[in-house]
Amino acid sequence: MNTRARQAAGNLLARHREITLRQNFRLLGLDWDLLPGVYAPHLSQSSALYAEWIPYPVHGSFCEIGSGTGYVAVTAALRGCDAVTAIDMSRAAADNTRLNAERHGVADRVRVACGDMFSPLGADDRFDLIYWNSNFVEAPSDEAAADDLERAFFDPGYTAHDAFLRDAGNHLTPGGRLMLGFTDLGNAALVGEIAARHGWRPAVLRAAGCAAPEGKIDYQLVEFLRD
Repeated sequence: MNTRARQAAGNLLARHREITLRQNFRLLGLDWDLLPGVYAPHLSQSSALYAEWIPYPVHGSFCEIGSGTGYVAVTAALRGCDAVTAIDMSRAAADNTRLNAERHGVADRVRVACGDMFSPLGADDRFDLIYWNSNFVEAPSDEAAADDLERAFFDPGYTAHDAFLRDAGNHLTPGGRLMLGFTDLGNAALVGEIAARHGWRPAVLRAAGCAAPEGKIDYQLVEFLRD
């Protein structure tokens, strides 16, 4: 296990635990609602990077797994996607996504669902781009998350990454793209092994290094290509 990753995630998780009341934050030049128990994107430098890097399919369809506050899903609608689906297994996160879709006037284009990975989708649901800012900190396979907030940081045995890469292809349009927000704190080698098992090949689309208390962190937008 990457001890540096676990330390960084533990520190950030502790800051999240201090958020006990609904509040607002500013990101991407806009104001957003944040509910307690939901991942707070303004506490991480990666959030704005990923949101700016994603090549939103204008007039197309976009699906975000793990929507959290919904800032990426809402940004996709604001930047021209005709249909956006935002999925999170946390009820608080799904509610938070709806709040921000309403705040920014795109609730008619942002469908919100609560469930694990692609489970809320129908067999015919297809998207031009699927994106997930993953819980990239690896944990032992027998280590259960205490709650939904902890689950947003840690992926025991990388089972969530496996489910993402196993099922995403069933929900892409012909030529649709699959992307992951990742960092060098994650286990890239294991992601590569999982991707190969499901017929994908990871390629870093964008990357940037940012200073952090635990040392420089390299943030990456990874695209998965069919072998």
